[in-house]
Amino acid sequence: MGKTVIMDHPLIQHKIGMIRKVETGTKDFRQTIGEIAMLITYEATRNLALTDVEIETPICKTVVKELKGKKMAIVPILRAGLGMVDGVLAMIPAAKVGHIGLYRDPETHEPVEYYCKLPADCEEREVFVVDPMLATGGSSSAAIQMLKDRGCRKIHFMCIIAAPEGVKKMQEEHPDVDIYIGALDEKLNENAYIVPGLGDAGDRIFGTK
Repeated sequence: MGKTVIMDHPLIQHKIGMIRKVETGTKDFRQTIGEIAMLITYEATRNLALTDVEIETPICKTVVKELKGKKMAIVPILRAGLGMVDGVLAMIPAAKVGHIGLYRDPETHEPVEYYCKLPADCEEREVFVVDPMLATGGSSSAAIQMLKDRGCRKIHFMCIIAAPEGVKKMQEEHPDVDIYIGALDEKLNENAYIVPGLGDAGDRIFGTK
């Protein structure tokens, strides 16, 4: 069974407070999103498997720990998820990066795939799906299902802010996926925006409206 972890680190909470402010500009917002992603990655990778490897230091031979098997893959959900990639790569520079693009059908309100490009060996890797906001959970759940349909089994989801409705959907539809959340907010409003939230993460990262 997967677990749900809500971050309580003071640095994460402080930085989330900064990006909530309406007066925070695009440059500072984008930079801080990356910093939060880096800090969440530290916690999300805590239980990765290690193996013993013999090396030689300038003094002698010794045994050290290395990550076991294939390394990791980062899969942002376009477009807002791109804002978290550099922060994750700062911690895992050897990771490969895939991309998943989804849009919401205006009539059915269901997520529709328009782009998916993954590393060829993605099914052998620890996959970290990233998206700043977990609102209804529709896009995140669909993205994870796309990965499962392509053979991925070791999947983790990382977001900065979540609504209880989105967390519930993810837990119900993907109980095997670990969820890492920077802050759990109060609810969704009538427009499916997280309250108190921070507005549209994609617009604030890229300076669009």
